[in-house]
Amino acid sequence: MRLSTKSRYAVTSMLDLVMHSDDSPVSLAEISERQGISLSYLEQLFAKMRRNNLVVSTRGPGGGYQLNGEPEDISIADIITAVDEKLEVTNKDAVPGSSNYEPCLTEQLWEELSDEINRYLTGISLADLLKNQDLLQTESLSSAH
Repeated sequence: MRLSTKSRYAVTSMLDLVMHSDDSPVSLAEISERQGISLSYLEQLFAKMRRNNLVVSTRGPGGGYQLNGEPEDISIADIITAVDEKLEVTNKDAVPGSSNYEPCLTEQLWEELSDEINRYLTGISLADLLKNQDLLQTESLSSAH
């Protein structure tokens, strides 16, 4: 399974938002500059995440986006599904109900793998990722000395 660019950018931008919010909105232009993601692409992603109640927006000078809740309460699965990504592993081209659909002999295996991936990503919050980032920064600072 490979996560799409959309999923990776959504998770990256949400982590950036958490790291730089300081209880005030973060502009997409700032995230764009720090992460090298185009502003128009971020606008599309954040519109979807806003519609799915993961972020709130503030208009005007000093405006931007903030999390709608706590980092502990937003899972990686929430972010990926908010940007219309299915957490699904599949081994077939045809979907159930289509005229050329035939059940795959290993279909149950792929369904169980999809469920396991979904469970795993549901168990990781933005707060968990933030802890990992803090640890990485601490390690890189200590190894520089």
